[in-house]
Amino acid sequence: MIALRTAHRPLALRQHLTVSRHMTVISSKSAAEYKKQNYTERMEKKGMPVSPHVMIYAFPVVALSSITVRITGVALWGGMAGVAAMSVFGGDPALLAASIGDSSLALPAKFCVSFPLAYHFIGGVRHAYWDATPEAVTNEAVEKASYAVAGGSVILTGVACML
Repeated sequence: MIALRTAHRPLALRQHLTVSRHMTVISSKSAAEYKKQNYTERMEKKGMPVSPHVMIYAFPVVALSSITVRITGVALWGGMAGVAAMSVFGGDPALLAASIGDSSLALPAKFCVSFPLAYHFIGGVRHAYWDATPEAVTNEAVEKASYAVAGGSVILTGVACML
């Protein structure tokens, strides 16, 4: 790319401009020392702070809601893939569901199915609304909607688990 910008310059100057180096190494010893240092040590020598790990940050409720929508989508996909695989390999998903429904695992199983379904569905409705009315997307409205998705999911899950 440099060669294209310098096409009008003499050949010797163009060759000089197209040669680039990413790092100047004074000696092979200093390069070896540089490779031995980890990132934190290099930043301390420069007097630059090291970014803290992600886990110390308090995620906003909107980010947590978005992450949860994605996780529930993956969970629903995994469940459907499991049912499909069971059917393909000769299992009977309906019989398994009926046997779980008659056992003491019925309530936890209903929760494991209904919560991801409710959360992902309500999150999808929220996004469809935002797509239809982009002027309604404000920081305050998005945060309220995130709480509404969580609350609605808990209510729907509770109702589904009691059926």
